[in-house]
Amino acid sequence: MEKFKITKIKSNSFEITEDSVVEEVPLKIVTGNKELATLLCTPRDIEDLARGFLFTSGLIEKLSDIKKVNVDKKNWTAYIELKDDSILKDMVFKQVYTSGGGKAALYDNAIDILKREKITATLPVKHTVIVTLMADFLKRSQLFLKTGAAHSAAIANDQNILAFREDIGRHNAIDKIIGHSLKENIILEDKILITSGRISSEILLKAQKCKFPVIASKGAPTNQAVKLAREIYITLVGFVRGSSMNIYSVPERIKPD
Repeated sequence: MEKFKITKIKSNSFEITEDSVVEEVPLKIVTGNKELATLLCTPRDIEDLARGFLFTSGLIEKLSDIKKVNVDKKNWTAYIELKDDSILKDMVFKQVYTSGGGKAALYDNAIDILKREKITATLPVKHTVIVTLMADFLKRSQLFLKTGAAHSAAIANDQNILAFREDIGRHNAIDKIIGHSLKENIILEDKILITSGRISSEILLKAQKCKFPVIASKGAPTNQAVKLAREIYITLVGFVRGSSMNIYSVPERIKPD
């Protein structure tokens, strides 16, 4: 965070004060002498972000596909050395404008584009557990509480939050938490993905890649996210606020207390 002197108006009062502003850097992801993307992000947990981005973009299947990660913080570049650079030749590159308003790079193996693998894990979760996890999640969002300009993501089991990350972008926050899980060898097929932001179709695709059976947010889903969640059998829970929530798909995983 960086502090700036600002003029604050409250009612009819003008006041000179300080305000904490979230830090943003342009991070280049480079592998095989190719610049894959530039991610606008907060300068924390950069290696986690790089790993998670490569995984959710379809460029790697496991942590061992990465030989080395070097982060140049002077020029904000993450240099990724893959064990097999030839994988880049088999990828289809797409640029899409995401629902966040920015342009994102997506990479897929041509065969994977045709897949819509269903999530088979049962993972019964009490609705009161979702409520408790979200309350804990929101308390951890210190960057948001201090700046109002951050998103968060977390991995949880049916009792506790296991890991938490923040970033200015909801996609980045999720990639950071996924990159962390790869490094720590956290199995995701029986975990809950918690996010602070809107759930759009590209967020669902990240969840599918990791085989999360449940994704929960305090925000709303898009219609395409709901359709995709129903197709691939992910339980999508939105508007988790207080003791209430909306279940948009596969409600049988959420049990009464």
